[in-house]
Amino acid sequence: MSSAQSGSVATRPYVDPTPLPDNIPKVQELGVSSAPLKSAAFFIGAYCKEYNEDFMLCKSENRDPSHCLKEGRRVTRCATDLINKMRENCLSQFQEHWDCLEKNNQEYYLCRKPERTLNACMFEKLGLTKTIPSAPAGKTPVHELEKPLFKAIQK
Repeated sequence: MSSAQSGSVATRPYVDPTPLPDNIPKVQELGVSSAPLKSAAFFIGAYCKEYNEDFMLCKSENRDPSHCLKEGRRVTRCATDLINKMRENCLSQFQEHWDCLEKNNQEYYLCRKPERTLNACMFEKLGLTKTIPSAPAGKTPVHELEKPLFKAIQK
């Protein structure tokens, strides 16, 4: 036999019991899911390289998370700036690529066609190119192969 119980979710808005101190700069979250972040990942890496390196150096200095909050906020601001520029300049290509990633389990190799159009737009409008770190020198990068070996296979 079952009985009705009241819900466990409070109807009041959530208030953080431990807000950040005032000396930590405030920053809005990116406001995107994993697919747009994965679509923009290589461009964020190139565009925000200095901020990312500062953040990683700070993390290696001290294991205290509060030690690197300012650097982390700078990385978030930089990524937000790039996402906004991508939306302003290459919205249709960006959305087509991350929609493809969303539908194909976040697999890059299934979304090479929309990726090529996004890469071309990003280079044309923002001057950013997709480079894969530690890719073999002298070989064509995997995202620029005309006839890739892997294709979508339905079993």
